[in-house]
Amino acid sequence: MNIIQLKINNKNRALAVVIDNKIINLTSSDNSINSSYKLFEKVINEKLDLNKFLETLLKGSNKFDFTFDKLLESPEEYNVKVLPPIDHPDPYRLFISGTGLTHTGSVKSRDMMHNENDAKKDETDSAKMFQMGIEGGKPSEGELGVAPEWFYKGNGNNLVGHMDSLLMPDFSLDGGEEPEVVGCYFIDNDGNPVRIGFSLGNEFSDHETEKINYLYLAHSKLRNCAIGPSLNTSLEFSDISLSCDISRDGIDLYKSGELKSGEEYMSHSLKNMEYHHFKYEMHRKPGDIHLHFFGTSQLSFSTRDWKFKAGDKVSIYSDQFDGKLENTIEQQSKVNFEIKEL
Repeated sequence: MNIIQLKINNKNRALAVVIDNKIINLTSSDNSINSSYKLFEKVINEKLDLNKFLETLLKGSNKFDFTFDKLLESPEEYNVKVLPPIDHPDPYRLFISGTGLTHTGSVKSRDMMHNENDAKKDETDSAKMFQMGIEGGKPSEGELGVAPEWFYKGNGNNLVGHMDSLLMPDFSLDGGEEPEVVGCYFIDNDGNPVRIGFSLGNEFSDHETEKINYLYLAHSKLRNCAIGPSLNTSLEFSDISLSCDISRDGIDLYKSGELKSGEEYMSHSLKNMEYHHFKYEMHRKPGDIHLHFFGTSQLSFSTRDWKFKAGDKVSIYSDQFDGKLENTIEQQSKVNFEIKEL
């Protein structure tokens, strides 16, 4: 199933599924299920079968009189906002994180960022970390693999959806798209992570800051990010094709071509990446939501001679997900704050 969340008339939330470009309003069948969080909370903690529960809701649900494609193209025409497909009623209980150097092409981009001297023969830390994944990122059943790179992206306040702006803070040196697949997880009452599905994501970062020194990676990642527009509850995380387009004033700046993701194109298995995220007790608190970006094989930053500007548009899409994820870059004005003493 492909699940979406909507806000109607800037007021009421609705949970829906997309079937053959039609939008079925599940909330019209049960008003208590008006968010994906409420859906998964009920299904998981009451130990229900997701597909059977959704089929029951579908029998009593109404269909919107516009298609999903039309909604994504002109949400304002229908006075409907497309929300991220999963969020949390308390944004501080939604954790956003990611894993890098996981794809077979990712080390090349990172090395170009961290080592401009082609004559330098010493292996970079990025290359060493990548090789560790190649050698130990896909352990045999019952064994523990090597830990991948991990970073913190923020909480639910950093999450935006389709057609929302991606903000470049006034202190940022640049922006940088990262087209990725995002794993979505709900922590059940027993503290077990439950993978509820996958979404498209743009793990927007500041690679110019990271390029100064790889120890600035943490600083470069604390930016907002986008997921959506749909959540695929049945995707096989093995062979996934993504594409990313960037335009300015209607003119193409960048087209990625086909980007491969999924376990067949990664140095770490899905289970290994999940284990090394959820092994920490603080990541297993009942009722929390976790969104984890699994990395990408290619960035425009490695080859472009331009920087992001306000108004630039980024589109990420895949045949294995319903709908394009589209966002516009916005330059954030200087934030004024004062550090006070007691």
